Amino acid sequence: MKLTVTEQAAKLYIEEVPLKKGEHLRLYVRVGGVGSGGFSVGVMKDVPNERSYKQIIDGVTFFVNEDDFWYFDGMTIDFNPDTVFLHVDHPEFTNTDHPNRKK
Repeated sequence: MKLTVTEQAAKLYIEEVPLKKGEHLRLYVRVGGVGSGGFSVGVMKDVPNERSYKQIIDGVTFFVNEDDFWYFDGMTIDFNPDTVFLHVDHPEFTNTDHPNRKK
């Protein structure tokens, strides 16, 4: 399992949720993305388990539980403060709303 949450994206989540050092943010597959009826990235404060994938940025643990690895494995979540755009990219999916593996 490999997920990349960039420093800029982490900063956005830390400010907007808000989160303090030592806290945890779970990233999960959310059904029903805006206007798509598909999938999107959901977030919630939660506590990881021993099998969770974890990435610690600025003292905050970002994590994904095992049942959501299929969606997040290989994903990059980035934020551009100039355009105020959160970008979710997965090189194996044609799009992340309705993930179909690229051939």
